[in-house]
Amino acid sequence: MGRRAGRAVMALPGPTNVPDAVLRAIARPTIDHRGAAFAAVVRSVLADLAPVFGASGPVVMYPGSGTGGWEAALVNTLSPGDRVAMCETGFFAAGWAQLAAKLGLVVEVVATDWHGPADPEAIGRALGADSEPPIRAVLVVHNETSTGTTSDVGAIRRAIDAAGHSALLLVDAVSSLGAMPVGHDDWRADVTITASQKGLMLPPGLVMLALSERALAAREDARLPRAYWDWGPMLAAGQTGSLPYTPSTNLVVGLRTALDLLFEEGLEAVFARHRRLAGAVRGAVSHWGLETVCVDPAALSDSVTAILLPDGVSDSALRASLLERYGVTLGGGLGRLRERCLRVGHLGDVDELMIVSVLAALEMGLAGHVPLEPGGVQAAMARLAREEPLPVA
Repeated sequence: MGRRAGRAVMALPGPTNVPDAVLRAIARPTIDHRGAAFAAVVRSVLADLAPVFGASGPVVMYPGSGTGGWEAALVNTLSPGDRVAMCETGFFAAGWAQLAAKLGLVVEVVATDWHGPADPEAIGRALGADSEPPIRAVLVVHNETSTGTTSDVGAIRRAIDAAGHSALLLVDAVSSLGAMPVGHDDWRADVTITASQKGLMLPPGLVMLALSERALAAREDARLPRAYWDWGPMLAAGQTGSLPYTPSTNLVVGLRTALDLLFEEGLEAVFARHRRLAGAVRGAVSHWGLETVCVDPAALSDSVTAILLPDGVSDSALRASLLERYGVTLGGGLGRLRERCLRVGHLGDVDELMIVSVLAALEMGLAGHVPLEPGGVQAAMARLAREEPLPVA
């Protein structure tokens, strides 16, 4: 196969596009991770991550992935045999539940059909009917990338309170933080988890957690084995900037630049941009006569749209065709949605023209496989033209 002209377009829900300024920061010579210069970067990054989490308390950061963040949240707060309630809204929620079971926790699944958000009323009923030993934590994925669904974490907190229950609230915000509002303090979440490769616009390799006072208190009694994921050394390191073991040095330096870009644009403007681009994608999907996996309009994600495919249409064949013909990479179905949907990521360093190009490739690629009403790209463009971006400060 000969050379393919042009630039490939990655429209995954993660990893996402890395801005040139962040790439340049990562490409700088590696500095001493025990030196004063790097310690200053670590302290500034941990301080500036807090407002992105919507947190007033401490943030810890590890080399790792979101899966490591799941484990860190569990082993620092729980003990063998503890019961947890898992809001299973999709593939990643199910994965967190499986990890919890492997650690020796007893998982009570609050199931959905994977076509909508977590149900606060169902969670409230589960907590209201709780028995001994009590449920120690409620686990929820804020933004489920396998289904393109966002759950109302504030409503889940209210359901916990209404049940008069003391369960901890552990939140996966891996694919929402940096793309849509995350309210660690407002939700009264006890642990909120994110990772570098989504809205923070970095390559994979960093996981970060915001912690509450209740979570720190729970750590004192938690008996699940912990070593690498122990918060204690990381909390101490946050005061000095000297991390307890070799960090992902260049990624941390890149994170400093990524946070600068977010603050330069302004977090509210970042969130508005994501809402605008998500609306354009959904407008095209609706015009084509297709459906989203998420059937609740109020729960549609601002960072990823999962498009349900007609029976008999293979998502892997479609994705292969789009990559070969147009250089566009999309996500496919996961778990029970395998081969049944396309997932279009629209988070991170993405603008209107990038989204329009992805939609153009989609319309051309879908036309040979799926009956659709042409003109979805024009519908998206018209919507974007009507929705003026916020003024640049």
